[in-house]
Amino acid sequence: MTRYLALVLVLLVGAHAADAKPRKKRKRPRVSSRVVHPREASETPAFRYGHLSQAECEAELTSRGIAFQREEAPAVLAPVRLLGPLHGVEFHTDLSAEKRATTKWEIADCRLVLALDDFAAQLAAHDVTEVIHYSMYRPPSKDWPEDKFAAQHKGAVAIDIGRFKQANGKVLDVDDHFSGRIGAKTCGDGARPRKKTPESMELRAILCDAVAAKLFNIVLTPNFNRPHKNHFHLEVTGASWFLIH
Repeated sequence: MTRYLALVLVLLVGAHAADAKPRKKRKRPRVSSRVVHPREASETPAFRYGHLSQAECEAELTSRGIAFQREEAPAVLAPVRLLGPLHGVEFHTDLSAEKRATTKWEIADCRLVLALDDFAAQLAAHDVTEVIHYSMYRPPSKDWPEDKFAAQHKGAVAIDIGRFKQANGKVLDVDDHFSGRIGAKTCGDGARPRKKTPESMELRAILCDAVAAKLFNIVLTPNFNRPHKNHFHLEVTGASWFLIH
C-alpha cells in the first residue's frame, strides 16, 4: 500500500511539472565588448604612461611646461593638481573656483594628466576650451593599506567627463547629445548614434579620436550601461589591451 501511494505521488508531481508553463526569461541587452591587443602595445601612450614612476612622470610634466603641484592622496602613485590649462583647455568640476582649489575630486595621478594633455591637443581641433568632469580622484575607505596603490578612481587614473564647452559657448553634453544605446558599438565601422545630430556626431569624433590614438586603456560610454549614461569614463592602466564600450 505504501509503495502504491508513493507511486501515485510521483505521477502527480510529474504531471504537475509537465502542465506548468515555462517561465519566460527576461531578455537583457547585449553589451558589445571590444578588446584590442596591438602588436606594439609598448609604443602606445596609455601603455607608456602607465609604466612611469612618479619621478619620471613629473619630469615629463615639467618638460611639457605643464603647471602642477604635488598633492597627498592615499592609494595614488603620483598625485598632482593641475594649476592651468592643457593646450588651452581647462579641466575642472562644476565646483566654484575656491572649492576647486582644495577638492580631492580634482586630484589626478600624473600619468592620467599626460594622457589628458595629449587629449587636450586633439580637443583644441574641435574648438573645445573647457572639459567639465564629475571627478578624477575618489578617496578609498579609511582602512585602505598605506602601501597599496589603487586603480580606477581610487588611484586617480580615471576621469568621468560630462560636458565639453567650445569657444563659441556651445556645450556638448554627453547625457543630452551622445544618443547612445546599451550594447551598441561606440567607435569603428558600423558605429553610429541612435539619433544622428551635429552634436552626437561631434561627440563621437572627439571620443573616437582619443580611442584611435590609444590615449586611454579603458573607455566607457552610455553604450556600456545605465550608470554611464551621462559621462565618458577614460582610464589609464598601462595594460597591453584596450577596452571600448
